[in-house]
Amino acid sequence: MSPDAGFDGRLEPGSRPALLVVDLMRAYFDPASPLCLPSKDCLDSAARLLGAARLHGVPIIHTRVAYGPGGVDGGMFVRKVPALTQLFDGGGVMGELMPEVAPAADELVLVKQYASAFFGTTLASTLHAQGIDTLVLAGVSTSGCIRASAVDAIQYGFVPLVVRDAVGDRGPGPHEANLFDLQAKYAEVIAEPVALGYLAEDR
Repeated sequence: MSPDAGFDGRLEPGSRPALLVVDLMRAYFDPASPLCLPSKDCLDSAARLLGAARLHGVPIIHTRVAYGPGGVDGGMFVRKVPALTQLFDGGGVMGELMPEVAPAADELVLVKQYASAFFGTTLASTLHAQGIDTLVLAGVSTSGCIRASAVDAIQYGFVPLVVRDAVGDRGPGPHEANLFDLQAKYAEVIAEPVALGYLAEDR
């Protein structure tokens, strides 16, 4: 039996999408940061998705990370990844969203402390109240916050579309492995042109 047997299902995108831009903060693009990614390609792709969503009236939600003094609200997560407290204690400059994806005045920015954009936030209820059925995901990192958010999205009843070009990680290994696993179990992994076409559909 093939190791892929049983993992051939497909989720059809719905008619009411939202774009979720996850944690595109300075910490992932500043060489002075221990979390700096090797490329900013995902940031450029996310910026193009953002432009398309704005042009076509698709709701947009951004997330960023911030902790209280000393990471008091970071629980076990900041113990496991001490750099989080170093970078995001009180918000800080490393917690600023990048100019390329800076939120517009009418776009919601959720502050989170853990990997999933859903955990400890109002994201699920906000999306349900707007009738959203599909979540287009961009941001970082593929193996962390994107994966956790996509898994929670499907568990909350949304169709997660992870845009391959618009997500990034610390290396190609975790990036590709997690995209493979997301496609197999939790989401549809799509290319940027497909995502742009979907965002532009008449609704």
